[in-house]
Amino acid sequence: MTLLSQLAVLLAIVSTGIVYGADAFCALVQRSALARVDDSTLTAMMGNVHRFADRRMPVPGILGIVAAAAASVLAAVAGHPAGSAVAGAAFVLLVVWVLLYLRSSAPINRRLTAAAEAGETPANARTLQQDWDRIIVPRAVLQGLAVLALGVSLFI
Repeated sequence: MTLLSQLAVLLAIVSTGIVYGADAFCALVQRSALARVDDSTLTAMMGNVHRFADRRMPVPGILGIVAAAAASVLAAVAGHPAGSAVAGAAFVLLVVWVLLYLRSSAPINRRLTAAAEAGETPANARTLQQDWDRIIVPRAVLQGLAVLALGVSLFI
């Protein structure tokens, strides 16, 4: 790979790693912790977490997706089809993650954020969180596989 494609891969790894780390933490720790709090605490906590995360996490998320696409294109231009294909696979995994997030997680985030901002606890707060929790493991797996693919693309 050329230096430019390698730099794009490194940027994609760091950016995607931020999102992967957040999703992995939620899957490994947050789900269990939230199961031990009451619905009011759950709503206040997750509503405020989503309030800030939904504003700040798009930056590394978008940067990771763009950098993965750039790495794939740059590797192809440099004559490294295998590296291009693996970086391209990472890009596809990240796009699938975005679709999963937008379709499943984002609507729940908005509902919990609105409830927290209003100081209310929805009657279905626990169900909302359980629906969110069902998606976090697949999200973490997609991000983890993308980071792995990006790393592999540096070596082939």
